[in-house]
Amino acid sequence: MSTPELGLPMVVPAPDLPARVRIYEVGARDGLQNEKATVPTEVKAEFVRRLADSGLTTIEATSFVHPKWVPQLADAEQLFPLVSDLGRSSGVHLPVLVPNERGLDRALALGARHVALFASATESFAKANLNRTVDESLAMFEPVVSRAKAGKVHVRSYISMCFGDPWEGPVPIHQVVRVCKALMDMGCDELSLGDTIGVATPGHVQTLLAELNEEGVPTSALGVHFHDTYGQALTNTLAALQHGVTTVDASAGGLGGCPYAKSATGNLATEDLVWMLQGLGIDTGVDLARLTATSVWMAERLGRPSPSRTVKALSHKE
Repeated sequence: MSTPELGLPMVVPAPDLPARVRIYEVGARDGLQNEKATVPTEVKAEFVRRLADSGLTTIEATSFVHPKWVPQLADAEQLFPLVSDLGRSSGVHLPVLVPNERGLDRALALGARHVALFASATESFAKANLNRTVDESLAMFEPVVSRAKAGKVHVRSYISMCFGDPWEGPVPIHQVVRVCKALMDMGCDELSLGDTIGVATPGHVQTLLAELNEEGVPTSALGVHFHDTYGQALTNTLAALQHGVTTVDASAGGLGGCPYAKSATGNLATEDLVWMLQGLGIDTGVDLARLTATSVWMAERLGRPSPSRTVKALSHKE
C-alpha cells in the first residue's frame, strides 16, 4: 500500500501561506531539452497529455528556438498540433518558448496563445546563451512582447542567474531588479525568477522578492524557478510562498539539469513539490499518483530512473 492511501502526508497547514499554488510544469520543454536523448515526437505528445490528465493546467510544451541550438526540440512544428487541442477542450495552457521575432512567428502560425522569453540578469550568461549583452537582449525582446500583446498573447519572461552566476559569482540584487523592471515595463505579464545554478538560500529569495515589490513589481506577477543543486529547492520555494508567491515552476520527475552547474540535480521535481504542498494543505489540483505514474512512464522511455525522491518512494524504485 502506498503512503497516500494511508493518508500521508498528514495535512498540517502553516500560517500565512497561499490557499492554492499554480504549478508551471516545465518537464516537456526545459526538462527534455536538457536530456541527452532525443525523445520521439509521439512520446513527447503523450507525455504532455498524461501531465494534463494528472491535473496540471499549465504545461510548457516546446521551444521555437532554432533547431541548431536545441536539437532535442527540433520537432516543435510537429509536436504542437498534436497537443494544442488540450487548450480548447480542457482549458490547459500550453506556453512555448520563443527567443526572438522569428520564434514568435513560428509559434503564432500554430495558434500558440502563451509564449515565454528567456532573459538573463548577468552579462556573462547573456553573452553565452543569447550572444548579446543584457541591454541588447532586452532590445531584441521589445518587438516580441509588443507584437504578442497586440495579438492578446500572454507573455512570460524567464530571468536566468537571479541568485548566482558560474562566471561572475554573486549577482547584486539591484542588477536583477533592473532587468525585471525593464521586462515588466515593456509589457510582460509575468516573470519567472531563475536560480539557474541552484545557489539560492531562503533569505536571499525573500530579500529579492521584497526589493522587487519596492520597485513596483507585484508579487502576483512573479513565479520562482529553483534548481536543486545544493538541496535547497523546496526550502527556497517555501520562502517564496511565505512572501505570497503562488506560481512555482517544476519539472515532472525532476527531468532536466543545468549545464552550467557542476553536479546539478536539475529542476525541482513536481512530485516533490506536490508532496510538500499537500502536507501544507495547499491546493494544486494535481493527482499525485497519476503524476508519479507519468514520471515513471517517461523515465522508462529515457532508460533511467527518475531523480525525484517522491517518485522513488511512491513507486518503490531506486
